[in-house]
Amino acid sequence: MLIKPTFVLVILIAYVGVALGQSRTIAITIDDLPVVSTRSDLANRRKITRKLLGHIAKAKIPAIGFVNENKLYTDGKRDDKQIDLLRSWLKLGLELGNHTYSHISLHGVSVEEYEADAIKGETITKELLTANGRELRYFRHPYLMTGLTLDVKAEVARFLDGRGYTVAPITFDNADYIFSRAYDNAFDSRNKKLMNRVAEAYVPYMEAKIDYWERQSAKLFGREISQTMLIHANFINSDYLDDLIKMLRRRGYTIIDLDSALKDEAYRLPDTYLGRSGISWLHRWALAKGNEYVLADEPRVPEFVMKASGFESE
Repeated sequence: MLIKPTFVLVILIAYVGVALGQSRTIAITIDDLPVVSTRSDLANRRKITRKLLGHIAKAKIPAIGFVNENKLYTDGKRDDKQIDLLRSWLKLGLELGNHTYSHISLHGVSVEEYEADAIKGETITKELLTANGRELRYFRHPYLMTGLTLDVKAEVARFLDGRGYTVAPITFDNADYIFSRAYDNAFDSRNKKLMNRVAEAYVPYMEAKIDYWERQSAKLFGREISQTMLIHANFINSDYLDDLIKMLRRRGYTIIDLDSALKDEAYRLPDTYLGRSGISWLHRWALAKGNEYVLADEPRVPEFVMKASGFESE
């Protein structure tokens, strides 16, 4: 694989930071549990779950998974074999959060429909957590879409607060889902060469993205805040989460739980963003200060990955 000079520079900067004793922290949050894949059969879900949790156990790190409970039913009935996938997360001591029942978009339905889907999405997760002596505490908006008006944002915030939820923001936004769809498609078409090419581009892309968010943080706050990373319970991460963790550690990161990350005072800033796109909280805070605070050189998904994924844009 050809390594670009700009990527080499990113690596060198990371090593310099580690050498100078720079302290970096990050929480890993994983969406769309139990699994999001082009193949929804139980065997595939079990394999992806086992491999993801294997990487987490090997690295001895905390993580939180956000659940879409519609995946826990078969023919309209609770499927205990699917629910066992979540039990595997809890056996490892990991936390679970609510990602709505059906991964519904707040921009496409009424507030009442959205809230009903959120309530429906907590039933089994809350039951499992309670059985393990834990509480359901965190909510993640699907697509990171949090409302197109201040009234909607305020109403949903009141609703979530009333049910005891803390909204789980993210700063390290990325397009892992596009890489995973490309990886899935290549697997499904038995194109091993394309799979390898997508995989070889994945971690370098993610490293370029975290470098960008580090610089965006420094521009906004004059320091690097505690980052919150969004990835998905998907095929490519089941194969390469170990490499992502190694990359983060090479850059000097300590992986912490979401509770600890959100103690950073940056997260006390309000989210006033009203745009249609689901974007990083770093960009939300930057836009609140003015467009000039948004760094312009955010890395993009390579064109061949976009083509292989079938997505039209990030």
